[in-house]
Amino acid sequence: MRRTSLLLMQGAVAVVIIAFWQIASTTDLIGDPNNISFFFSTPLAVAAQIWMWFATGTIWHHLGITLWESVLAFVIGSVAAVGIGFWFARKPRLAAVFDPYVKAANALPRVVLAPIFTLWFGLGIWSKVALGVTLVFFIVFFNVYQGVKEVNTTILANARMLGMNDRQLLRHVYWPSALSWMFSSLHVSVGFAVVGAVVGEYLGAAGGLGYLIQQAEGVFDVAGVFAGMVVLAAFVLLIDWIVTLAERRLLVWRPEFSKSGR
Repeated sequence: MRRTSLLLMQGAVAVVIIAFWQIASTTDLIGDPNNISFFFSTPLAVAAQIWMWFATGTIWHHLGITLWESVLAFVIGSVAAVGIGFWFARKPRLAAVFDPYVKAANALPRVVLAPIFTLWFGLGIWSKVALGVTLVFFIVFFNVYQGVKEVNTTILANARMLGMNDRQLLRHVYWPSALSWMFSSLHVSVGFAVVGAVVGEYLGAAGGLGYLIQQAEGVFDVAGVFAGMVVLAAFVLLIDWIVTLAERRLLVWRPEFSKSGR
């Protein structure tokens, strides 16, 4: 499918959703519009709230806080997960020893950890970063670990026959094998890094998108809540697009990326 056609179809889906929302909240075609607009607001009210935030410039401060927290959580969690994932995949005995502990840590509900991180790190950015790291780490870790384990044994044997040392194997065999798995997890973990930051802000902060949503919810400002969610969604899509650009750059050797990158 051509990129232009894909963008048009994606835009059409958004138009249909917004039109349905507008009709449901302003007419009696589906139900009582007063009840629907009370619980879901209206697209025009949400758009007006977003416009006011950007026109007055108040949103930039909150976006900057959430962006900084999300980037730190994403980078720290991803780097730690890639390093430990490679290490465990290359050391099966070590991985077997720590396997139950990794699974137990992954099973812990992250929302329960949020108050603990606030107690440890305070109400600053690091409690939000810590929560985001716990969300990002395990997604990337398991994918990198599996990607290294899935290296083609024939390619690996041929590389060793050609005299490659461990460093060369890591660069030319293990790393390319794990990249596809890693980027598939990075696209997911981008959203989780932002979720960690926003949930932490929602529980206690003086700024950020989560703080904006919490403040709007506290005064029953439904338009403000939905406006914060829309800005948050656009924010995640922007970061995901940046990850996609990096993916195309690093995976240019794959046919689908080499064609799209021309």
